[in-house]
Amino acid sequence: MPNNKILVVEDDHNLLDTLKYNLHKEGYDVVAAVDGAEALDIARSERPDLIILDLMLPKLSGFEVCRILRKEMTVPILMLTAKAEEIDKVVGLEIGADDYMTKPFSLRELLARVRAMLRRAKMAEIQPGVEGTLFKAGDIEVDVARHRASKGKAILELTPKEFDLLAFLVKNKGFVFNRDQLLEKVWGYDYAGDTRTVDVHSKK
Repeated sequence: MPNNKILVVEDDHNLLDTLKYNLHKEGYDVVAAVDGAEALDIARSERPDLIILDLMLPKLSGFEVCRILRKEMTVPILMLTAKAEEIDKVVGLEIGADDYMTKPFSLRELLARVRAMLRRAKMAEIQPGVEGTLFKAGDIEVDVARHRASKGKAILELTPKEFDLLAFLVKNKGFVFNRDQLLEKVWGYDYAGDTRTVDVHSKK
């Protein structure tokens, strides 16, 4: 079984080398880019299983890269930012990033998030035609097999993580979950930090 391929986009060469080394140690195939334009080219040619994307990049910002890629592919995106302002995190999530980490960060936590995001992506690869993949709650319908959600006759435009969250809530209609439980169930790990991630993905 081939290893998961991860694209790391980071213009700080020391951090880039550190991430590449540790991801290789975990058994991942790693490709790298040092600016936004190169990131787009490599993502399109290599079709990685996950992208670790820095926010502040030459040529094209991480925001722009994320926005463009999200229109073209559903690859999980973990955004890295040196900025602590909440608005940067919110914007990143709103344009399609699945999660974010603020520098400096723990390598152990980053690797845990990478594993969780890849696991969630693998679980989402349900073949069309499998029974039990269509769920309804009121006028909302979620087709997990086709990765499509609708409200009435309108198709909902959702990021991959927004879709995962909606699918989980619809499948578990009638139950109440707090933010920590949603992070564990949908994001796939015990999240000890900011729960704003859930708020942004659920505001639609």
